Amino acid sequence: MEISEKLLCLFSTDVSEEEDRYVIEVPRQEVETGDVEPGDIYKVALISRDEATEETSITAERSSPPSEPQPPVDVGETRYVEIEDIGKQGDGIARVERGYVIIVPGADVGERVKVEVSEVKSNFAVGEVIEETF
Repeated sequence: MEISEKLLCLFSTDVSEEEDRYVIEVPRQEVETGDVEPGDIYKVALISRDEATEETSITAERSSPPSEPQPPVDVGETRYVEIEDIGKQGDGIARVERGYVIIVPGADVGERVKVEVSEVKSNFAVGEVIEETF
């Protein structure tokens, strides 16, 4: 299965029926911590549960399970984040999935910025501001 580099988020959900339409719910964290904005239009790909299970099984066979959770970001990835705190050295602190910390030098509390991840460690990442948003 080929996955586009433009993939913004990936999650599992149920399809529900409401009157004359079907609804796919986007988890709140995907909107709050990701690039998904309410009211915008997105392309959606649906993968059958059987195929998703098969892909997971194949992946599990190829690699041994990690002993601890892997970081939710990769080097080169871009994210919109909100600076929640300032670290001891004056760098901005943002949190993404599972409370994972992204350190953003030069950012202030309350700023919402687009960052490119430049370094990834097991318990934090460093992101460089590439765009300021308001």
